[in-house]
Amino acid sequence: MLKGLTITPPVIGRISIGRVVEKNGKRLPEKDDQFSITTQVQSRDGWALHPLDQSLRKDANSKLRAIPVRVAFNDPDLNLRADFSAFDKQTGRPVCVGNGETCRRVIGNGVDTLPCPSPDGCEFGQGICKPYGRLNVVIGDEDCLGTFIFRTTSFNSIRTLTARLRYFQAVSGGVLATMPLELKLRGKSTTQSHRSAIYFVDLVTCAGTSLEEAIAQARELDARRKAAGFDQQGLDDAARLGFANGAFEESVEEQGAVAEEFYPPEADGEKKPAAASTTLRERLGKKL
Repeated sequence: MLKGLTITPPVIGRISIGRVVEKNGKRLPEKDDQFSITTQVQSRDGWALHPLDQSLRKDANSKLRAIPVRVAFNDPDLNLRADFSAFDKQTGRPVCVGNGETCRRVIGNGVDTLPCPSPDGCEFGQGICKPYGRLNVVIGDEDCLGTFIFRTTSFNSIRTLTARLRYFQAVSGGVLATMPLELKLRGKSTTQSHRSAIYFVDLVTCAGTSLEEAIAQARELDARRKAAGFDQQGLDDAARLGFANGAFEESVEEQGAVAEEFYPPEADGEKKPAAASTTLRERLGKKL
């Protein structure tokens, strides 16, 4: 295994609740009120839709607001990785990733481990650091190791998904990977959203299935897998080693698309935070 290269679950598609559009010569993210399931092929018009996107809709004009899924691992932290991340908006490269206690930050030509006070208390991260989560899920039964990735910088989505994964793991007796689940889009309004609806992602048992029924199905599938020789613990251990093999999860090929969608340039007339008015090179120079 190549050292320094984070080995992530195989990704065969994306799940999003928005898209990137061009406005006034800039490519900016635009929110949506439904899911889109796409391939990993992108053109000028955006990401190409995956065949599952159409098959999961009731009809061509209906909105996709629920997706039946399973997760690949019993350990919740392997399915959902969430941290505080800062990306260089010019290059798309991650420059600092932390968990609120420690962070890995690009310093000169290397990566150093430093204290992480979270974005609100970090001079370096003001204006460029935000929570960032990646959830890998399995859709369908054809490829139990091939996943679709949902990326988000929403506090609501990250907090809700973290809680659901841990709760389902606990109540199922640790057989999270075989639970029949469903990604569900929910809306809420807050004072910060000026009472307009904002959308976040939740994880629930499949429609029409009670929690007790879902647990029974999960244990039955887990027993069948064990009888066939499927080593779920071995899979979790392999994934854990893969994630620990590198400093940053996103590959060079993915960094630009991630920065474009979640760390866009400031809109015209938008006031930049004081710490963000200096260049990345100047901030790194101060830290050195």
